[in-house]
Order: sequence, then C-alpha cells, then structure tokens
Amino acid sequence: MAKSSKQLDRVPILPLDLGPVEDVKVNRSAVERRAATISTRRTVKKEWQAAWLLQAVRTIDLTTLSGDDTPGTVKRLCVKARQPIRADLLAALKVDAPITTGAVCVYHAMVPVAVEALEGSGIPVAAVSTGFPAGMNPFKQKIQEIEASVKAGASEIDIVISRQYVLTQNWKALYDEVKAFREACGPAHMKSILATGELGTLKNVMRASYVCMQAGADFIKTSTGKEPTNATLPVSLVMVRAIRDYYEQTGHKVGFKPAGGVRTAKQSLDWLILMKEELGEEWMQPNLFRIGASALLNDIERQLEHFAYGRYASMQYQALG
Repeated sequence: MAKSSKQLDRVPILPLDLGPVEDVKVNRSAVERRAATISTRRTVKKEWQAAWLLQAVRTIDLTTLSGDDTPGTVKRLCVKARQPIRADLLAALKVDAPITTGAVCVYHAMVPVAVEALEGSGIPVAAVSTGFPAGMNPFKQKIQEIEASVKAGASEIDIVISRQYVLTQNWKALYDEVKAFREACGPAHMKSILATGELGTLKNVMRASYVCMQAGADFIKTSTGKEPTNATLPVSLVMVRAIRDYYEQTGHKVGFKPAGGVRTAKQSLDWLILMKEELGEEWMQPNLFRIGASALLNDIERQLEHFAYGRYASMQYQALG
C-alpha cells in the first residue's frame, strides 16, 4: 500500500542556489506541443480506465473553500471523503480494498470540524493558509495562521507565495518567505501554491518551482483555484519537469498538485498520464500526487457507474455525502 502523507519522508530545506534558477530556459512552443499530446497520444479503456479512475479518487484533495461553508457542509464532505464511491458500485466493480480520498482541504476556521469528522479514518486535513488566496496579509499574520492551523489539527498546510517576489525576480525574498512558512509548519506537510496564472511566464513558473523546493516545499501546487487561469497541462508539464530535475540533482522527491479547473474524469486521466510519463508510477501515488478538486469526484463516480452498469446517472443522483 502507498504511504500516506503522514508517512512521507520530508523534503529538507536546502541553501538557496540561484544557479539552476538563473539557468532556466523554457521553449513555450515545445511545451505546448508536448502538453497537447498527453490527451491524444495515450488513453486507457475499459477495466483499465476504471482502475485509473479509482486511483484518481485516491489522489483527490476533496475541497470546499467557499464563503458560505458551514460545519454541516464540511461534515458532509468528510463523509464523502471516507467513502467517495458508493458501496454497491464498489461491489459491482469487485473492489475489496478500502478507498478514501487523499485529504480534505478547508479554510482554517473549519479545521476543527474536519479533524473531528475524520477521526480514525487516516485521512489528513489540509488547511489553506498565509492569506489565501491573494497572499497579501502581513508576514507575521501569515506565520500565526500556519501555526494556528497546525495546532488545530491540520496535518497539511497549503501556503500561497507572494507573487510580487516572482514578478520582480526577488528570489532571495521568495526563498526566505517559503523557508519561514516551512519552519512554521513543523510536522505538517507543506504545499506551496504558485498561483501560476499570475506569474506571467512559464520561465517564472519553473524558477519559482525551484526556489520553493529548495526552501523545503513537500509539494508544489499550481493554483488557488481562485485565479482566472488555474491548472493547465502546459504549466503542469513545466512544474513536473522541475520536480524531475530537482530529484536528479538532489535525490529528494517533491510532490505535485494541480488545482482549479480539474472537473472531469477525462481530465484526471490526463494528469495521471502526465505523471506516469514524466515522473513514473511512484509519482501517481497520493504521497506524491494530489488533485485539488470539488466537482471532480461526482463525474468520476458517474463514469464508474457507466462502466459497472452500462448507463449514466444524472449528476443530481451523485450524492455529496
């Protein structure tokens, strides 16, 4: 069985090395051509597709980040995280192993509710932090927010970087910020959200990825889900190649999380194919790959129902919890 996030070896904080950051070269046309082949050159069908979709479920950070979240909403989401696929459907698919989502992701105020609802399940609670989504809060307040979420029981912290440091090429400031966030996380695993839709260029995305990894990010994540442009395959390709380069240079394995806009079962397969082709099967597991999503699970369950029973159910029959 794959390691849980709690069992994952931490990515160490390394000294800032601007060499690989300054040497970054990105051919946008080549990246876009390669990304375009992911959904056309490879495919999985029939029972293999069902197996891959079940694997996608295991990697989902089931998320609710709305202004109208209530304890009831979060509790229902946690019920769904515990059993994301209906028991009758799993029986029809002849699946015996337990399946849960990779985590539940909420705002800080809902962390205690989620922790209580998930007690005994082994499913980690992830809290978005550091002034999510804009990241414009005072630095001291960002640190306090991380520490409060960890104290409340969050075992994963999704931080947002200050985009201004990337846009002004102030890599030392970005490194110092992310390093401080990592230290504030203590035992909690840290995912660094780059907000790639606001970084301007693919070169900036790759450079920011390197800096965050050197500062100890356990995962690098595409987006908050609140930007006009969120997870895309070209951006994801650049980030996973940065992860591959970093692993080859240091031997440290950093995880990857696309978030925002991944809504269909087909899209989840595209990202799994990307991980398999660029990083290998190890990076398809929940300890090194997550998909941040809310509506995705409903479409996956709908596709699995079609595989099992030969018919599609209306989305209104896919229960939230």
